[in-house]
Amino acid sequence: MARAVFLDRDGVINKELGDYVCRLEDFQILTHNYDFLLEIQKRGYLILVATNQGGLAKGWYTVDELNKMHDHLKADYAKHGITITNIYYCPHHPNFTGPCDCRKPKPGMLLQGAKDYQLNPSECYFIGDKPTDVEAAEAAGMTGIQITIDQPLGEILHLIK
Repeated sequence: MARAVFLDRDGVINKELGDYVCRLEDFQILTHNYDFLLEIQKRGYLILVATNQGGLAKGWYTVDELNKMHDHLKADYAKHGITITNIYYCPHHPNFTGPCDCRKPKPGMLLQGAKDYQLNPSECYFIGDKPTDVEAAEAAGMTGIQITIDQPLGEILHLIK
């Protein structure tokens, strides 16, 4: 079975702006993570992203704008030899769409990734900047690692076996 490192988005691989990143112009990739991502890729991990995007439900941005941000991220990473295998996002917000199985701390996105890529959850990690990210990881049978907002991921490389 394959293994993966799942990453939250805002505050982990792009700069946290305090609320939702709604426009491509505001999407700032944290370039200090390139070496970390190359190293985990070299170790045989797939790189997957799992991100709550409740701003879609609120009407603050569109799927088209979200796709532009994600395409920009994938293209930037590709220039540096990094492959994002897939980006999962939850478009729901409990105040606008009610409960769902994909919004973290629910494990839906992680479980979908595990199914899609035949991952062994016990050999996967989920790195996020909120306790809900760790909760989602644990609910999916993965190891959760909480970092501080915009923390260089190289500082936690020793936690990835």
